[in-house]
Amino acid sequence: MSRGIPGLFPGLFPGLFPGLPPTRSLAHSPMSLTSSDVQRLATLARIELDADEAARTLAQLNAVFGLIETLQAVDTTGVAPMTHARDLALRLREDQVTEPDRRADYQAVAPAVERGLYLVPRVIE
Repeated sequence: MSRGIPGLFPGLFPGLFPGLPPTRSLAHSPMSLTSSDVQRLATLARIELDADEAARTLAQLNAVFGLIETLQAVDTTGVAPMTHARDLALRLREDQVTEPDRRADYQAVAPAVERGLYLVPRVIE
């Protein structure tokens, strides 16, 4: 059963994140879901949701979509893409082989090999 995660969505749990604005309503948003969408997702995921859980899940999913829309609305012109939230230097190394080629050794002890490939028993008839 889905119980939600308190604290993830400031709009759904006011007071948990002081200073953050509540998540805006998605009643007419192109990214909003309906209760039938939530029930279909629950069916596909094989999760049983009662009406209260479905309503909470709908509100939480729409809050996530609201956050996504808020982030997409931010003007990022001139902002360079980052690999990490902090300014870290990536440790790079030369792309060179450091291990010996032991393919022949491994295939020599394999039960069945053909043209360099390992043969395995058929699983699906």
